Amino acid sequence: MSETRVEDWREAIYEELVAARVSQVAYVPDAGHSHVITRCHEDPAITPIVLTTEEEGIGVIAGADLAGARGVLLMQSSGVGNCLNTFSLVRNCGFPIVTIVTMRGEWGEFNPWQVPMGQATSTTLEAGGLVVQRVDDQADVRAVVRYALHMAFEGGTAMAVLLSQRLIGAKIF
Repeated sequence: MSETRVEDWREAIYEELVAARVSQVAYVPDAGHSHVITRCHEDPAITPIVLTTEEEGIGVIAGADLAGARGVLLMQSSGVGNCLNTFSLVRNCGFPIVTIVTMRGEWGEFNPWQVPMGQATSTTLEAGGLVVQRVDDQADVRAVVRYALHMAFEGGTAMAVLLSQRLIGAKIF
């Protein structure tokens, strides 16, 4: 009997960032992104940028594009609402953006404060002009991230990848 290897989806995200020549990763610290954040800090070819609030990341990604670099924004769904006004920069200037969003307010959520924005995340991103791709199964993470990066950096499409709470695991405190 052969054993089926399950790929570490967190490592797959990092590997796809490297393969797409991403050189800047902006983020607000988040447990769901901790593996990717750690790997970016270890990689001398990637500049990790810690944000105090998610909307700063839109400006960082715009600046990366203006400088000829590729940037990605990592955030939690609760931070998407903070970006609503700055999505107009994405929409009006047309720069490529990829944001990878860890979801809260879904499957197994213990904190009722996370539910409203968790339920509105996809709609908010779409209203901001981003194309939303959702991942619920770890087997799909690599391909969804790869093609979101391709659509953004090769096609100029503003992209958001939502990593479902079922995928990342419900937080228990």
